[in-house]
Amino acid sequence: MTLLADLLSTVFERRYRRETPEVAQDGRPLTEMAAALVGSAGETSGLALAQEILSRFDELEDADKLAFFQDIATTMNIDPEAVRTTLDEYERSPSKASYRAFAEAAEPARQELVRRLNRVPGATGALVKMRADLLRLGGKEPELQALDLDFRHLFASWFNRGFLVLRPINWTSPAHILEKIIAYEAVHAIDSWDDLRRRLEPTDRRCFAFFHPSMPDEPLIFVEVALTKGIPGSVQALLAEDRDAMPTDEADTAVFYSISNCQAGLASISFGNSLIKQVAADLSAELAGLKTFVTLSPIPELTKWLKQIDLTWTTDDPEHMRALAAHYLLTAKSRGGLPFDPVARFHLGNGAIVHAVHADADISDKGRAQSGGTMVNYLYDLSKVAQNHENFATTREVVATSDVRALAGSVAIPTTEER
Repeated sequence: MTLLADLLSTVFERRYRRETPEVAQDGRPLTEMAAALVGSAGETSGLALAQEILSRFDELEDADKLAFFQDIATTMNIDPEAVRTTLDEYERSPSKASYRAFAEAAEPARQELVRRLNRVPGATGALVKMRADLLRLGGKEPELQALDLDFRHLFASWFNRGFLVLRPINWTSPAHILEKIIAYEAVHAIDSWDDLRRRLEPTDRRCFAFFHPSMPDEPLIFVEVALTKGIPGSVQALLAEDRDAMPTDEADTAVFYSISNCQAGLASISFGNSLIKQVAADLSAELAGLKTFVTLSPIPELTKWLKQIDLTWTTDDPEHMRALAAHYLLTAKSRGGLPFDPVARFHLGNGAIVHAVHADADISDKGRAQSGGTMVNYLYDLSKVAQNHENFATTREVVATSDVRALAGSVAIPTTEER
């Protein structure tokens, strides 16, 4: 798969290098250039325009980037009257022609702008950065939220699983990739090159990342895996400096202890589900002794929730913290009936179950602050994840082991009226 990705990237780069012309800079305002690009019929002139738009946008100050977004969001929006008219015509006389007319009216021109921008070398990565700017600057403006939906619609196709390549990351990987693993690690900070080496070099430690052929030097998401005997309950033990590596043929458990999304511009584009399942399948094929696939996950919103319900807690009582964490994971809901905790939503939505809760599992300052040191194992039973996913999507039920349910029931949480 690595060879395939490299070949695809080379082919794309060579093709675009031949097609993209070297032309003098266009002196028009960026918004005029964008309108010209959407209306252009010539492929060569269109490529030149797209290249300059991307180059000039990257150099803009935030205020000018925001003005550009606002302009294309409004001037390249749909025409509601045209949508209504063509829909009425399609309803009266369904045909290929009437459907095409409706589809063209219903798609805003800014989607075609983004497609045409994506024709030049490096454009996919540049557009991911552009969407990151949009998310950062757009706030809650309705027009810009609609523009973001257009980006998401296109990215969901461009970054679907069929285009992604899974690559192992190890201590011999290129330095520029290793530097990005350090920079993008979002769960347990990598403090030094020695820390990174402890996570990548031992044979009982693995790391895998998804890449896209158009962004071969940029990981999209990566997962760090520990091969263990039994299910661990402490991340500090997994990451200890003085631990002895275990022979891989003795491992019976694969622990996904850190999953990090790398590109802010790909927010809400889901990769984690495919990543976990692909890594589990690959590890199963490599190591026949692996029978259990679990996470050791943070509970990032626990203390926030405890403060919201005005509940007193202390890390000096670890068993009470375990019970509070279990109760929170099973019962705390957000709007729509989904779990309040974002990590729980992710893993339960992928078909995992709540397997065990551990106190003093992350004693770092961050771990204490966000969850009182508690962590949770989500279990991926590969024979049941599809069924679990469907059940969760339909019922929002949080599936957990009997031990976790008993733990959650052992703590009394005051009702709203009692508080």
